[in-house]
Amino acid sequence: EVQLVESGGGLVQPGGSLRLSCVASGFFVSSYGMSWVRQGLGKGLEWVSFINSGGDSTIYADSVKGRFTISRDNAKNTLYLQMTSLKSEDTAVYYCAKYTLGDTRDTRVIATMTNYDYWGQGTQVTVSS
Repeated sequence: EVQLVESGGGLVQPGGSLRLSCVASGFFVSSYGMSWVRQGLGKGLEWVSFINSGGDSTIYADSVKGRFTISRDNAKNTLYLQMTSLKSEDTAVYYCAKYTLGDTRDTRVIATMTNYDYWGQGTQVTVSS
């Protein structure tokens, strides 16, 4: 059974940092592209970052570029999102998701939510003073 379990969210002040984790089971993260997606209160899903199956290509939404870093640990079968210089607009529930298609750098394809077949339950990140 495929499962994705996120953790690491919490309350942080503007300018602070957090690291989110997503533990996968039922498949190997090294075999699939994976993304982080977020949803602010009353807003739609927003794609944040993608890492390809090879782990050698990462892509970021413009809103987080230079502040967030996606990575993974194949031995732990875990995906990470290191978030720095956090802003109030980063407040959202963050989800990890398993990508179903082949590797690409086309953000239009990567940001299409129907191209993901499994999602975690989400972890809340609140950026506030």
